[in-house]
Amino acid sequence: MQFATRALCLAASLTLSSLALANNDSPVGTWKTIDDETKQAKALVQISESGGVLTGKIIKLFANPDVLCDKCDGERKDKPVQGMTILWDLKKNGDAWEGGKILDPKKGQVYSSKAKLVDGGAKLEVRGFMGVSLLGRSQVWERQP
Repeated sequence: MQFATRALCLAASLTLSSLALANNDSPVGTWKTIDDETKQAKALVQISESGGVLTGKIIKLFANPDVLCDKCDGERKDKPVQGMTILWDLKKNGDAWEGGKILDPKKGQVYSSKAKLVDGGAKLEVRGFMGVSLLGRSQVWERQP
């Protein structure tokens, strides 16, 4: 009986491990954002996929969860940043996701965006830019369990 229990545990462990590895080829999941200037953790962003299009929503702010997007325009104006969709319309193009938009809630600005998995899917390089990609900045987000 003890052998059967061990075999079952081993099989379950291998299945979970393979699922975790399979997930590393997609940005779907939870990511810790790191401020590119201060190098401090800022938020957790939940990225989901629907119809081949990625969307990212802030699910947790580390510093001030009650901050509002006071510099945003339109429907986001003075709305809570926590719970806000800040990344949308990214579509797979080769080994990257492109053609999307990203909101910088601190500035209230929307930029073109692209993203690419790095370090075997453990990190996501997210770039926001105006016009051409060279005129922008990148952040590296860390995958969370």
